[in-house]
Amino acid sequence: MPPNRVMEAIAVGPNRQTKIRQRFSATYNASRELDRTLWIETGTDMTNKPSEANASINLTNEAAVRQLLAESILGLWDVVNNLTRLRPSRSNRYRVTIFGSARVQPGTFGYEETRRVAEALAEMGCDIITGGGPGLMRAANEGAAKWPERAQSVGIRVDLPFEQDVNAFVTQAFEHRTFFSRLHQFVLTSDAFVVAPGGIGTVLETMMIWQLLQVNHLDDTPLILVGKMWPGLIEWARGAMLSADAPLASAQDMTIPQCVATGDDAIAILRTRHAAWLASRPAQS
Repeated sequence: MPPNRVMEAIAVGPNRQTKIRQRFSATYNASRELDRTLWIETGTDMTNKPSEANASINLTNEAAVRQLLAESILGLWDVVNNLTRLRPSRSNRYRVTIFGSARVQPGTFGYEETRRVAEALAEMGCDIITGGGPGLMRAANEGAAKWPERAQSVGIRVDLPFEQDVNAFVTQAFEHRTFFSRLHQFVLTSDAFVVAPGGIGTVLETMMIWQLLQVNHLDDTPLILVGKMWPGLIEWARGAMLSADAPLASAQDMTIPQCVATGDDAIAILRTRHAAWLASRPAQS
């Protein structure tokens, strides 16, 4: 990296600093690229050659500059990881994330059913969180927007070339540059997950939540799969993972997702969960 480019990277203005703070996930891309460059171009071993804390580094020493920047960025991840350990003693909002396809159009059964489920949940006081895009995400935000005095309609976006804008029914929007940090925000902010029909992205989201529940990184968090497409996924996992000579999962893991046939089934489960959450809250003085 030439010295002038290093200075440009350091001397950012306040607007750029704000963007960096809002999109901390960009550090992942930067650290990954720096690591790749260090390994491939310079052969620097990041694990065995830490920089000396008090040694000055001349900007003409490209390898040392790269290593210092990489170590600093990785250090920021340590800060982020520590901050995400902080939790409020008790949340004052019950938040339901709804995952689903971006391709389903208004007027179809899937769209209207997703909108109806989100509206019912918002009416009982549940905030609705989606990916903020079109399709079933838009449907869920539209349903939540029917009850603005009771629920928030949240969108957690990711930069994609073919989905430029947050949908019109989102009242609180967040934006990420990577899927990794976006999924992490879903996990941090949600009390329950409802999965409507969807494609590869929806499956990715579902599998991540399933795995976090399996290893107890999430606890007592409903994962509700709605519709006829999901039982086949669970049966595939059960057949493929439990039938091997050495099982690849436990039978209990297969009970984590709750498959239901209709939106009304999902509403009933969450009505019970929400009532229990309300009952567990301390009495207001």
